[in-house]
Amino acid sequence: MKPIKLPKEKRNQLILISLVTLVVLAGLGFGLIKFQYETLTRLSAKKTEAEQKFVHMQEQIKRADQIEAHLADARTTITNLEAGMASGDLYSWIINTVRGFKGAYKVEIPQFTPISLPSEVNLLPKFPYKQVTLTVAGTAHYHDLGKFLADFENEFPHIRLVNLDIQLSPAAGDTEKLVFRVDIVTLVKPNPS
Repeated sequence: MKPIKLPKEKRNQLILISLVTLVVLAGLGFGLIKFQYETLTRLSAKKTEAEQKFVHMQEQIKRADQIEAHLADARTTITNLEAGMASGDLYSWIINTVRGFKGAYKVEIPQFTPISLPSEVNLLPKFPYKQVTLTVAGTAHYHDLGKFLADFENEFPHIRLVNLDIQLSPAAGDTEKLVFRVDIVTLVKPNPS
């Protein structure tokens, strides 16, 4: 087949039409088709995310019995801890608790100040329990006092000893004794609703 010879003007028009056609096709490819591919990619990512959420929900549904068991254990633990909290006559409860515990230690605690009214817990925000504070004062040897304070807080997880003030005993007879003053902050058992 022989190539057809076109006049120069017709040949330029044919080349121009071919270039315009290529530019239009490239514009359609980058404009419309690329946009559609990006849309498909976004939809694919959303589908994958939805499938992952679905799998996670199914796993949570399968673990519902286990979660309920953990919840029951947590309720039992809270109930057991609340059983040791201050209730009823709060002043008597704290005095009896301190006096009963100090029996095994060489610590004298003759002074108890009046107890505060139940108030919001100031150590943790939005805590569901109330607290009361009572100040006690007494004497002890350094080692006995340290052991008593540490064991007391370890024995009663719902009681904190704060604002400890220790001074040397002004008594001339025993230079190794200390005079101490400490605030006892305890959680109050909530009233059943």
